[in-house]
Amino acid sequence: MSQPLLQSSIKSLTRINQGKVRDIYDIDADKMLIVTTDRLSAFDVILPTPIPGKGAVLTQIANFWFDKLQHIIPNHLTGIDPDTLVSDPAEKAQLGERAIVVRKLKPLPIEAVVRGYLVGSGWKEYKASGTVCGIALPAGLQEASQLPEPIFTPSTKAELGTHDENITFDQAASLMGRELAEKVRDVSIALYKAAAEFALTRGIIIADTKFEFGLDKEGALYLIDEALTPDSSRFWPADQYKVGSNPPSFDKQYVRDWLEASGWNKQPPGPELPAEVALKTSEKYREALRQLTGSDISA
Repeated sequence: MSQPLLQSSIKSLTRINQGKVRDIYDIDADKMLIVTTDRLSAFDVILPTPIPGKGAVLTQIANFWFDKLQHIIPNHLTGIDPDTLVSDPAEKAQLGERAIVVRKLKPLPIEAVVRGYLVGSGWKEYKASGTVCGIALPAGLQEASQLPEPIFTPSTKAELGTHDENITFDQAASLMGRELAEKVRDVSIALYKAAAEFALTRGIIIADTKFEFGLDKEGALYLIDEALTPDSSRFWPADQYKVGSNPPSFDKQYVRDWLEASGWNKQPPGPELPAEVALKTSEKYREALRQLTGSDISA
């Protein structure tokens, strides 16, 4: 495996955005380069310790889903090899399996969350009011219960270091128009159902996930950012699933558990992770890739 990458430095291109995990560079009027680093954020704080291979795993899982689900909606991939954009060996070394070239699209102002199981903030709300994001659910459900049908529960897009906030469908419609909101809802649920059905054949339950969408100049809808990765979804091992408790997940829960036990106050800066915690977390991500796709990142 290549050296962990905490922050990319592609000086031959102009960096136009840096998120929690992804660094984005300008190519031309129509295209951008996305480099998925090995940064990990927990409790909305970016930790100083990279997770080896994480960026490549996230990119390969997302690319797998983009290909598998393109019959439902087109995505932002261009098919251009990122290596063709840079000539410097040090810059090429930062790309590899972690970089993609995408179309420039206008992002929608919401995150499209689909929940198939009752867990997390949805479970907390349900216990208090019998609803999730204002959607009434049947009485008597338990933590981790599968919902009768997947539900669309959009959220706002938070600035770096702040929390997304759940909003109602009507609020989402007021942000971008009802017709587009209905299309995003229907496409999101179709994507979730197709992915969840496939993942189950690989021994993984996708409890919930979030999608992001963008529009081209003609107003056509595209799936953008990442899709159905352990960072944007809750993956559960199907053989460890039991209604009434929150199963272990293929993601950064291992880190969260360590952080909770460390006494950290969840304010920046985050603590350095012990090497064994970083490596164990890396293995959880790679396990998700291997189980879903049958392949692994380069050693």
